[in-house]
Amino acid sequence: MKITPTVLAGLVIIEPEVHADHRGFFMESYHAAKLAMQGVTIDFVQDNHSLSEEVGVLRGLHYQLNPQAQTKLVRVVAGSIFDVAVDIRPSSPTFGEWVGVTLSADNKRQLLVPQGFAHGFCTLEPKTQVLYKVDSYYSPQHDRGIRWNDPAIGIAWPTTSPILSAKDEKHPVLRDAEINF
Repeated sequence: MKITPTVLAGLVIIEPEVHADHRGFFMESYHAAKLAMQGVTIDFVQDNHSLSEEVGVLRGLHYQLNPQAQTKLVRVVAGSIFDVAVDIRPSSPTFGEWVGVTLSADNKRQLLVPQGFAHGFCTLEPKTQVLYKVDSYYSPQHDRGIRWNDPAIGIAWPTTSPILSAKDEKHPVLRDAEINF
């Protein structure tokens, strides 16, 4: 597995080794020992799977407060997304900065989003399916979010009129969000 750091400390892109031939392909999408040899040691406890029927579905920006903060390992198994992580660690020199990466079934890239980041994605193709591992169980009482179009963050989403959930329409901007990292 190839691990590429981003400009935000702790946020990395993981590219698994893909073995392809005339039948298709095989890859190890997760291998704890191989990742540990490269310094990534996380005990994942839950897998999540989402389907977005249309192009322009935007999910996020989500995070969980401590003590239920989550690290996420995100990948796409059908379609593609513009995947975004925002540093929401107040003491970080990159607080409020974001990185966006295209993840797709074709490129098989994964994004490791550490605790202390808000995460969201926008679908680029219909019927996109996203899988992600987390290292802490979902906790409704710790679940929080930040407005997808917060001008102070300035994410360059691939749409200006996304399809949002009612919950995601109501998130506060970063300066008003509850954060305890």
